[in-house]
Amino acid sequence: MKKAYIFPGQGSQFPGMGKDLYESSSIAKQLFEQANDILAFKISDVMFSGTEEELKQTKITQPAIFLHSVILFKTKEAYPDMVAGHSLGEFSALVANNALGFEDALRLVSKRALAMQKACEMNPSTMAAILNLDDKIVEDICKEITASGHVVVAANYNCPGQLVISGSIEGINIACEKLKAAGAKRALVLPVGGAFHSPLMEPARVELEAAINSTNFNQPTCPVYQNVTANAVSDPTAIKKNLIMQLTAPVKWTQSVQQMTADGATQYIECGPGKVLQGLVKKISQTAEALSI
Repeated sequence: MKKAYIFPGQGSQFPGMGKDLYESSSIAKQLFEQANDILAFKISDVMFSGTEEELKQTKITQPAIFLHSVILFKTKEAYPDMVAGHSLGEFSALVANNALGFEDALRLVSKRALAMQKACEMNPSTMAAILNLDDKIVEDICKEITASGHVVVAANYNCPGQLVISGSIEGINIACEKLKAAGAKRALVLPVGGAFHSPLMEPARVELEAAINSTNFNQPTCPVYQNVTANAVSDPTAIKKNLIMQLTAPVKWTQSVQQMTADGATQYIECGPGKVLQGLVKKISQTAEALSI
């Protein structure tokens, strides 16, 4: 039986997240305090007693989810055979397989969050979830709209029948109308700050590239199935390259879970706030067992 540890991305935050860990584990307490020092503000205070609105800010959300996920992992005796993370969760996965150290990863996550927030302010943009429509139809309509001058791309392949698109506000509005007309059950604009995993994140990708290239990556203890390739990766140079590409490339979550299952994963353990990934895994692989730590 192979265990795959999976780590959530943005959107799984909630007020009070991580407080129980801080209060019940000396390891957790030490890591939260270390994080406060690294970030130069008390993120633990925002996580434990901040409002939903405060937690929604990208510069808070991303490090908060990363911390909750990684600290939870580090308080358990966990030995993954493989790891994967959804978008931001890939950084948590890279700490879990020792490719990245805790401090280095947190610094990268913080830089990523600030760079993405800046890119969102430069280009007002958004995302939308498209339900119950064939991926190929969604991709073709997105290409058609992009060719007409409004950027729209497939961004998150979450599970069969759930594909998130990303692009300019006008492009997304046009796409939602066209996709509903093409038979989508729903085309729902999401409450996000920008067009993540699209060409509109290029300024953030350039900024993050410099930070990733100057960070030390180690030989991982088990493979990571990266969003960009959906394949097992163990070479630190390839991991870096894929992590840089991730900001402007789609998250191939469906394909990653299919590949992990093909490579022998029978149990998926979600590590972090929420239970979104468990639900997606069950829709992707009928045979897999999906649970929380």
